[in-house]
Amino acid sequence: MSNQAVVTPEELNLLIEQTYKVENEFNELKSSYAHLQDTVEKVVEFLPNAIWIVNHDNTVFLQNSKARDLLELLKLLEFKDEDYEIKFNSLSYLVKTSNYKDKTMFSVIDITEQKRKENLATMGQMAAHLSHEIRNPIGSISLLSSTLKKRVIPENIPIVEEIQKSVYRIDRIIKATLMFSKGVEVTKTSFMWSDLKSSLDMSIGYYGYSKEISFIFPQDDFNISADKDLLEMLFSNFIVNAIDAIELDDNEDGVIEMIYKCDEKYHKFYIYDTGVDIESKQDLFEAFKSTKLKGNGLGLILSRQIAEAHNGSVNLLDSQKKCFEIKISI
Repeated sequence: MSNQAVVTPEELNLLIEQTYKVENEFNELKSSYAHLQDTVEKVVEFLPNAIWIVNHDNTVFLQNSKARDLLELLKLLEFKDEDYEIKFNSLSYLVKTSNYKDKTMFSVIDITEQKRKENLATMGQMAAHLSHEIRNPIGSISLLSSTLKKRVIPENIPIVEEIQKSVYRIDRIIKATLMFSKGVEVTKTSFMWSDLKSSLDMSIGYYGYSKEISFIFPQDDFNISADKDLLEMLFSNFIVNAIDAIELDDNEDGVIEMIYKCDEKYHKFYIYDTGVDIESKQDLFEAFKSTKLKGNGLGLILSRQIAEAHNGSVNLLDSQKKCFEIKISI
């Protein structure tokens, strides 16, 4: 007689039922894990920074689309106990790392714009300090040159005038730098265009240039309610830039033309010149960036700030001739 246990049909059915139950629980657990993994992937995808979760053998366990776009950067990363910065493709990134069991997570944030603003603020503070230091001696030189001009013999007057023109250039830079560091504050008054034009004519005379340049300004007079000193700075910046562009051109002469229009909302000025084309349009309104030997990179950004402080705007138009549009709110 065999000692082998006999399995009854009832026991067999029970065993089968238990097997199905275990299989169902396993499938449910597997489904839950897949759902959880899918949820984690979606959460990681929505994070604003690049995320890598890396296995101990440096293979990627999980990453989002921002990380995929920076895959070459991953090769430069290393685990550190504290946050650190890294440069990659001319951009700055802040790297945060953490470990859990056999995996390491790298979180990489693009801080290029933040670093640019920090550097810009530092440059502005340094420039403002230097401008304050330079302002007093420049004022003395300006006063003494005016006195000297009255006393020198006639043939030496051109030399004194060149000194005055150089002082004027430095004074423009100082004013622009101080305004950039302090911000634009508008004090509106009512004045005529002819008054502003006279001030611009004087600025042109002080600036100086070597070529034959024709200046075509609006002849009709009209009233403006704005900050006259700020508008003088705004328009003189564009005129000076146009003069410099013509000086760099191969032609022996040039034209700077300003056309005026208005509507119910804005005074509109369109400034054209026949000088060299603009080399780097993307850097036009970037502080401390200039393609000119004489430039400090503040003229256009200050002009835009002045226009915006008057509820207006400054734009380079996409036209056949190089043209800037300046809007000042009426």
